[in-house]
Amino acid sequence: MTNDFLTSFSDQLADAVAAAAPSVVQVQGRRRPASGLVYADNVVLTTVRALGREDGLRVRRQDGRTLDAELAGWDPTTSLAVLRVPGIETTPIVPATASPRVGHLALAVARSWSNAVTASAGIVSVIGGPLPTGRRRAIDEVIRTTAPMHDGFAGGAFLDTSGALIGIATAAAIRGLGVVIPAAIAWKTAATVLEHGSVKRGFLGIAGQPVALPESQQRDGRDEALLVVGVTSGSPAAAAGVLVGDVLLEFDGHVVESPEDLLDLLVGDRVGRQISLRVLRGGQAAALSVTVGERPAS
Repeated sequence: MTNDFLTSFSDQLADAVAAAAPSVVQVQGRRRPASGLVYADNVVLTTVRALGREDGLRVRRQDGRTLDAELAGWDPTTSLAVLRVPGIETTPIVPATASPRVGHLALAVARSWSNAVTASAGIVSVIGGPLPTGRRRAIDEVIRTTAPMHDGFAGGAFLDTSGALIGIATAAAIRGLGVVIPAAIAWKTAATVLEHGSVKRGFLGIAGQPVALPESQQRDGRDEALLVVGVTSGSPAAAAGVLVGDVLLEFDGHVVESPEDLLDLLVGDRVGRQISLRVLRGGQAAALSVTVGERPAS
């Protein structure tokens, strides 16, 4: 490995940080500031951990200009918060088009207490989930990384080596590895919070586990579905006639193979709607209709 290669690679990483830095802002809501990302015009995405309170919030741009911010809403599952910041006039950060892979080198970028850019590097160590975050709450997928991060990194950027965003840092850690919420989940959450003030998450009242399908039901390479192992009394699933032992094949026309598949479908505008279910009962396919309830915030 030559010095020229190391210098070139080092410059590439520094350029990636510099390119993203204007879209990484300081969020002032706690005694010690944290970070946030410019998500859209006049909108900053951060974490609840960066706030500490709901009023008196301010956002500081790269040039030092400080602006008043208003909490638009937050999601209790991911602990992501959306701020409206009129006049921020900063280019939004751009999510990566390619998905990260375990082993990829990545950069965490944030703002220090003095508003200086701070960065650390590490690898993508684990990609997986769900990660439970409370009673009946879980983030579908998280990234864990060796990149060192302290409280000031909460709400900061997690970048690939080209400078594209692959996630938002939380400053939480699991077994010594920093936890990052993937950009796709963060962006979907932010859009829903902006529309509704909070993320609506559906509730059926089903406990399930993956199960192998009989050969007669295996189609298009699919060999698993969701076995219903519990139905909550008085729940939407109970009212719809779902029974323990049913095998859930489809929800609203979408294939369901795991509890995570179902959680991903129980978000947003399906809450309150009547949805079709396709189940396997006693070896025969059957259609049911369920009105999706809303999962409590806590």
